[in-house]
Amino acid sequence: MLVVICGPPGAGKTTITTALRRRLERRGEAVRTLHSDSFSSRTYDQLSERVRETPASAITIVDGTFYRKRWQTQFRAFEPVRFVHVTAALETCLERNRARAESIDEQGVHVVYREFSTPAADVRIDTDEESVSAAVEQLVAALEEWGWLECDSECSVVSETGV
Repeated sequence: MLVVICGPPGAGKTTITTALRRRLERRGEAVRTLHSDSFSSRTYDQLSERVRETPASAITIVDGTFYRKRWQTQFRAFEPVRFVHVTAALETCLERNRARAESIDEQGVHVVYREFSTPAADVRIDTDEESVSAAVEQLVAALEEWGWLECDSECSVVSETGV
């Protein structure tokens, strides 16, 4: 079970990924997270190799920009897979990038934002409009709806978007 969390730098992908992992671990779920920032070359090839090594019983969450269509296509080959598109306004992404301990070149943020190939996403999250906790609730509800999680005592309410 693979969840790809993609979007431009500074949109909130890693923050949401970390919060979702913690939430799933509290529920006792087997979960593994992989971050594109952990690799300096052949990023998506290395992420793909790591996904192949993950036990089928675990929920794997991959966090990366995936701004090129070919990277999205590469990961769509994994089954089952769901894409989550996390976005925010360009200025928000730039402000968050500036606040990072290890920011990337602002021109890089502009390029990725401009060239981002919007995926056919199963869930869309705009972090200018949704809090991290609301985003995690939306994702837990989606995982339950997809049958990847059993509904627990804190069963999530299906959102207005149907996930």
